[in-house]
Amino acid sequence: MTVTTEYFEGYGQTRLALHRMGEGRPLVLLHGLFSSAHVNWVKFGTAAKLAAAGFECLMPDLRVHGESAASHDPADYPSDVLARDLEALVGHLGLDDFDLGGFSLGSRTSARAVIGGLRPRKLILAGMGLEGLAGWAKRQDFFIDVIDRFGTIRPGDPAYVSQQFLKTMDVDRVAARLLLQTMADTAPEQLSAISMSTLVLCGDKDNDNGSADRLAESLPNARRATIPGTHMSSVTMPELGQEMVTFLTTSA
Repeated sequence: MTVTTEYFEGYGQTRLALHRMGEGRPLVLLHGLFSSAHVNWVKFGTAAKLAAAGFECLMPDLRVHGESAASHDPADYPSDVLARDLEALVGHLGLDDFDLGGFSLGSRTSARAVIGGLRPRKLILAGMGLEGLAGWAKRQDFFIDVIDRFGTIRPGDPAYVSQQFLKTMDVDRVAARLLLQTMADTAPEQLSAISMSTLVLCGDKDNDNGSADRLAESLPNARRATIPGTHMSSVTMPELGQEMVTFLTTSA
């Protein structure tokens, strides 16, 4: 299926890329850290499955990622800026009845935006566990360390895979460091605001963001689904799109 690309203004008039595929019910999809809309949703066929099921996939590149701006100005990185960008996208598109899905950082951004008042009909939190929200500071420190030690991390170091992915995606490390510092922990009691029907979807070998089971148990209206894969490999699996289609097209 054809992907089209356009641009919109995120928070602070930052130029962000938006990729579209399909026609039908609006579905906003947010990719993971150091990734892009293309790698997370298009490359391995997930967006195509969703489009074939009757959804218009609206896939922004988060700031500092893909074709979006990567400013070095600290003023462009206020607290929760990615959630603010998501709110700007929803406003730009005039969406009032839509679904929302994220993977890893995209899930964190989606959760923060919902806690802030965004109200999708259904929500998908993929590649995310409770500690990835309530214990984000540890993940933030891990990724800042990857950036600070970039180019010196050797095979066998837990940070090596992240370093290599950062290199492959050619992410601006100065901008990425600024972005990482905009993210705060989410208190477990804040999760009660995520009251819509939610799918917590995670690979069977993915514990990078903590326990998906505990996250599902902490949400008022969530169900858990498991697909094959690690944090890195689960986005390549056809089961990712299949589970998302099933959840979004099932009445509940």
